[in-house]
Amino acid sequence: MRNEIVDEIRRFVRQSPANLQEDGVTPYFEEPLVGFAAADDPLFARYKTIIGEFHLTPQEFLASLPGTAPERGGTVICWVLPVAEPTRLSNRRERQFPSRAWARTRDRGEAFNVMLRRHLVAWLGERGYRALAPQLSDRWHQIEVPDSGPASSWSERHAAYAAGLGTFSLNDALITPRGIAHRLGSVVTDCILSPTPRNDSDYRANCLHFRTGDCGLCIERCPVGALSAEGHDKFKCRAYVYGTVPDRMAEKYGVKAIGCGLCQTKVPCEFRIPEAKA
Repeated sequence: MRNEIVDEIRRFVRQSPANLQEDGVTPYFEEPLVGFAAADDPLFARYKTIIGEFHLTPQEFLASLPGTAPERGGTVICWVLPVAEPTRLSNRRERQFPSRAWARTRDRGEAFNVMLRRHLVAWLGERGYRALAPQLSDRWHQIEVPDSGPASSWSERHAAYAAGLGTFSLNDALITPRGIAHRLGSVVTDCILSPTPRNDSDYRANCLHFRTGDCGLCIERCPVGALSAEGHDKFKCRAYVYGTVPDRMAEKYGVKAIGCGLCQTKVPCEFRIPEAKA
């Protein structure tokens, strides 16, 4: 069943016309990575301390589905959608605002990601399993944490980390084997599947800044100083990404959600796990 799920996710990404830029040729996303986490993995309970009590566990989401027995376990299916190379290259050249292709990937590409979530839920349902996408659930909501900024009741990044798909970076993103330039998604199901091992001893192992101290290029890429050696200022980042950028670029690009992504491109972790200098 694991292989069937991986194949179906990859097939959908490869064949769906919704995964194409406005030229009708260039994909938003390349072949995805897929990982699995046990719904009763103790790490999800620990997230209530690490992230906040408001962060829900997979079982709490499953409990909202009629007929499920969350105490019997289940699985969190996670995927990484790597941003296509032409889009990454276009964003490397930018220093103030994201490229048109990057902005449309953030908007239209994420709309495709929503389609993928819904497709997988339906696909599992056809095979007799109950499933939901936490990000599309009425139990998903945003929270304002006074000291650290915006958060939510389900983190796609933390789910992907639990599923062995990567580790965290200085800018709070997830560095995967396909790098940091990506979109993430997940579905929780009562189908019980073997989890993907987490092989990294440190939750920031893939980030050169924490591994060797000889990077930090994402700091230089941020146009508003939201990154420093101390970490990620979510308040500055949000004001720029959800305020300044759309105010300046939404009409020009023809999309509402634009993003930024400058700290995810033209950096060593853009499309791979970076190697330390010899």
